Amino acid sequence: MLAVGGSIGTGLLLGSGAAIKIAGPAVILSYVIGAAIAFTVTMALGEMASVHPAAGSFGVYAELYLNQWAGFVARYGYWFAVVIAVAAELVAAATYMRTWFPRVGPVIWIAVFAALLLLVNLRPVGDYGTFEYWFAMVKVVTIAVFIVIGAALLFAKRVPEQYDSAGGFFPHGTTSPLLATSFALFSFLGIEFVAIASGEARSQKDVALATRIMFALLAALYIGATAVLVGVMPWTQAGVAQSPFVTVFGIAGIPAASLLMNIVVLTAALSGANANIFAAGRMLFSLARSGYAPAALGKLSASGSPHFALSLSAIGILVAIVLEQYAPESAYLYIIGASLFGGMLAWWITLAAHISFRRRLPAEQLAQLPLRAPGGQWLSIFGFVALLAAIGSTWVVPQSRITITSGPFYLLLLTIGYFAARRRRSSRIN
Repeated sequence: MLAVGGSIGTGLLLGSGAAIKIAGPAVILSYVIGAAIAFTVTMALGEMASVHPAAGSFGVYAELYLNQWAGFVARYGYWFAVVIAVAAELVAAATYMRTWFPRVGPVIWIAVFAALLLLVNLRPVGDYGTFEYWFAMVKVVTIAVFIVIGAALLFAKRVPEQYDSAGGFFPHGTTSPLLATSFALFSFLGIEFVAIASGEARSQKDVALATRIMFALLAALYIGATAVLVGVMPWTQAGVAQSPFVTVFGIAGIPAASLLMNIVVLTAALSGANANIFAAGRMLFSLARSGYAPAALGKLSASGSPHFALSLSAIGILVAIVLEQYAPESAYLYIIGASLFGGMLAWWITLAAHISFRRRLPAEQLAQLPLRAPGGQWLSIFGFVALLAAIGSTWVVPQSRITITSGPFYLLLLTIGYFAARRRRSSRIN
């Protein structure tokens, strides 16, 4: 549920509108492609996490099976992406509060929500898990109900079926689903939380079981929800000004639909921010334990929580305040694009590490794993190439082009940071 809570946020509830604008009804295929790519990463992470449960997850695996540069870049790149994601979720949450309290400044809500989420994250991990479980459950149940209601409306012909409206299933051509895949991938960001939390799981079997359930649940919810969205709602009505989920409930004539969905999207944003703070804290903790961040960030509290790393990772709160004050309305799409590259970089390195992991793992140890990736290293090779194609396609999509244009600068800054950190690390050891 931590991974589900981290994945289902404004990426699906709001960002899906931008994806529908690009692909029309064919956005269903965008989420199928996104699910296929996410499956390769899920299996790679799940397999390695069942052998090496660790707070740094893919960063640790990159160090073990690739090199130190890969471990550094994966963790810091992902940390930055998650911090930005926290900002996006808090800005969204403050925006939703305007429905009930239009006179209260958004910055006030950001501060209130930030204090609440920090309090939860600084609690013992068992308390945090319980809180996030029920937080995430609100989203899961709501989307499941949404799928059931939408399917009932379509099968009972209570609403006209919209799959072929306004230009047909492929209104922008047969390549449009690939162009919208980046938004689907952003929705799946969070699947790696299972591996990030594996160091605090009870057993390897728990990690394997959680990995399977998490992916099956997310794939069913995402593909089912988008199928209902474009079936009930004309795709031309989609956008990011209002969640398409609100639009569909309104079309269905459900009383207080807008109020209901506003509560849900608020919960979704807060749950996403909560899970992202958790992940960012563990990532910074892992970097400190590897010598690439101040040693104080690698300390645990008496309850076993990395308090210092969590507190510093909450810098996303300050980013949210700045965005709320100075960013234009279209900033949400640029936030998605900028943070997506960091997340996808971690996915690429994870897949590369898994290929090396499979080549090195003895056959007898492989046979005893509680979770095994079908196809082994070939599945990860397929995922690596497919991910490259999906991110490369953002070049022709103005709303998400920043994902690929920011990539070289991202890698350059991270590489400079790596050599600087390695030099300090070497001098400290000497």
